[in-house]
Amino acid sequence: MAELGDFLRTRRARLRPQDVGLPDHGRRRVPGLRREEIAQLAGVSVDYYVRLEQGRDTHPSEQVLDALARALCLDDDAVAHLHDLARPAPRRRRPRERPERVRPGVLRLLESWSAIPAFVLGRRMDVLAFNALAGMLHDGFATERNMVRLVFLDPAARDTFPDFDAVAQETVATLRAAAGADLDDPRLAELVGELSLKSDEFRRLWARHEVREKASGVKRMLHPMVGELVLGYETLRVNDAPEQLVVGYHAEPGSASERALALLGAMAAERAVPAVATTV
Repeated sequence: MAELGDFLRTRRARLRPQDVGLPDHGRRRVPGLRREEIAQLAGVSVDYYVRLEQGRDTHPSEQVLDALARALCLDDDAVAHLHDLARPAPRRRRPRERPERVRPGVLRLLESWSAIPAFVLGRRMDVLAFNALAGMLHDGFATERNMVRLVFLDPAARDTFPDFDAVAQETVATLRAAAGADLDDPRLAELVGELSLKSDEFRRLWARHEVREKASGVKRMLHPMVGELVLGYETLRVNDAPEQLVVGYHAEPGSASERALALLGAMAAERAVPAVATTV
């Protein structure tokens, strides 16, 4: 239950007394709320809360978890993650992992979206497939097929994403959400270990225990051929492969971004490249 304790500690450290209606008596020795303050807000004893943070209580009730979520001001994604950490799947011998593949029908769907950059993400944010327009938009896909490595290890990422700090934070939070409580996954551990060694920024953000399901949002990008694009994105889960997400970008009608995207689409059409798929 070490992950549960780490999650509670990091979330407690980010709250200020005024965030939860408590009086602020000045400077504190450590950032955030004290353990006794969270215990008071959640309606549990200080000793019990300390045991949770130290991983010595492995059976918190649903009511206690919900009370802690309210005390820590967690959003819906973080609440779900808290429950996952407190109720990990029983440890058993890991089955041999099957390669992640994208069904031919999904590939044909990507190819048919000639005006929409679209790609498929796997369980560790591996790019399993992408259409020609997505390849034009993310030219890094030519050499790197993992979105987290692309953001943190590609030297061009800070130029590509003007709002790099927000993109980096969202990427790590999405990886945490995708991993859930299954942090024993050896390939996930390898990915996190590699990035922690090579990127101070990733290591700092991973330690924050932020969680966010990838659903929708807006990204600003600088493209070397068409300049700035402001694109919304939406995600669709593949029903028979629930760990796979189809991500599609769209531009505001009549905007400069729509015109820039159309120009990239014309370039992609000239190349006549089919959707690219990989197996991980």
